[in-house]
Amino acid sequence: MDKLALSDSEFERLASETLAAIEAAVESATDAAGLDVDLQLKPGGVLELEFEDGSKMIINRQSAAREIWVAAPSGGFHFFYDGERWVDTRDGGELYAALSRMVAAQSGSAVVLSRH
Repeated sequence: MDKLALSDSEFERLASETLAAIEAAVESATDAAGLDVDLQLKPGGVLELEFEDGSKMIINRQSAAREIWVAAPSGGFHFFYDGERWVDTRDGGELYAALSRMVAAQSGSAVVLSRH
């Protein structure tokens, strides 16, 4: 899989849209599961999730690398846009599937995030 050559403005638009969509997806999925997850979209393209146990997950855009980065207790992950979806730079996994696994692991409840 190759990285799509995005201009600065294309990446910033796409990353901002993606972070907003992730925020909405997490709110919807965790509400449906009855979980208490505090979400904050901070300046500079940083989405912070705080779970009931006080653990956090940070999702942010890395403009220089043209990637979305995720920091969670399970590790650090980098995703690039391939023209259709955000793809893990290590294993080719899709961003929302990876986030579903990470949120489920951190919350202790099955959670499925959808980008729609």
